Amino acid sequence: MVTLQSAENALKTLYLGVVSDQLNTNVNPLLAAIEQTASDVWGKEIRKLAPYGINGGIGAGTETGDLPAAAENNYAQFVLTLKNLYGTIEISDKAIRASQNNAGAFVNLLNAEMEGLLKASKFNFGRMLYGDGTGTLTTVESASGNNVVVASVQNLIEGMVVDALTSEGASTGVAGRRITSIDRSSKTITLSGNAIPASTLTKGNIITVQGSYKNELTGLGAIFGTGSTLYGLSKTANKWLNPRSYTSTAIDDVTIQKVIDEMDEVAGSKADFIVCSFGVKRAYQEYLTENKSNVDIMNLAGGYKAISYNGIPVVSDRFAPSGTMYVLDTTEFHLHQLCDWRWLEGDNGKIIRQVAGKPVYTATLVKYADLICDKPSGQAKISGITEK
Repeated sequence: MVTLQSAENALKTLYLGVVSDQLNTNVNPLLAAIEQTASDVWGKEIRKLAPYGINGGIGAGTETGDLPAAAENNYAQFVLTLKNLYGTIEISDKAIRASQNNAGAFVNLLNAEMEGLLKASKFNFGRMLYGDGTGTLTTVESASGNNVVVASVQNLIEGMVVDALTSEGASTGVAGRRITSIDRSSKTITLSGNAIPASTLTKGNIITVQGSYKNELTGLGAIFGTGSTLYGLSKTANKWLNPRSYTSTAIDDVTIQKVIDEMDEVAGSKADFIVCSFGVKRAYQEYLTENKSNVDIMNLAGGYKAISYNGIPVVSDRFAPSGTMYVLDTTEFHLHQLCDWRWLEGDNGKIIRQVAGKPVYTATLVKYADLICDKPSGQAKISGITEK
């Protein structure tokens, strides 16, 4: 007979390893290319010494003259608070009882819940890699009833539970609303619940995943953003914290090579990964076709495929900003984590627990981690590209 203990055992022994591997390598090609490590994690924080510049104890002199004065490496300390990443499944008591005498039906029930968790997790963690850590999905243009016109629907999908906040992060009173439908042509989302009072949402308000404001990974949006600090340091006082930015309406081999060369000349970085929006990838493919260039296909970790630029994969990602191509040295990126994905356990060691006051059981996956780029000046972005 199938019991809650059977589900406990299955989640711990059968599903955890598979789910962890899926979330670590199959979210998207960029995450698969980034090393995950437990180093430099101290309590609830990541504290990492990042070297910059070179050792100064070098010089040339006379045969009997003074030796060069010692000048040790330059270091700066990066400090980030570990972000709390969660994924929750939910199974009703009725569904469990209905499958008690049918092991196959119970396995199908668990499989369906885990597949749903993986789909939601891949969407959200893939999105976070390109975010700035604030969790902002989009901004409000206007609202009427429960229909909200937004600036972009790129980071939105039906089923998400979202909050609406002011631009400063204060509550608007609209929280925990589920997106029931999206009209992508008009950039309009419909939220669940009672009708939103007039003037509650105004232009410039932000939409975030429930409870996630300023709690998401420190992604490319933070590294390439206009914020004054990064990893607790001033970007004005530490120029090496600023990545390289370029603007070009067309994308071609010469433009890409110039960026790669300057990354090497200025920071000693070796570009090994290029990621862009779908429209930018199509524009580059059109350039290759018009110039009758061979298009080489590469196989990447996680089962992904990519076209190649001189042996460097060129990958398109649904969450990459439009008109943008990132040229990265992924060896300088690390996802620092307290531990890999684990089930959240209660006081009694149980991972499945009843929701208070409801005939429903939940289990939650958790990971405490954040993303750090050791050498931001060795990364580059090309923006303003005309998409195809």
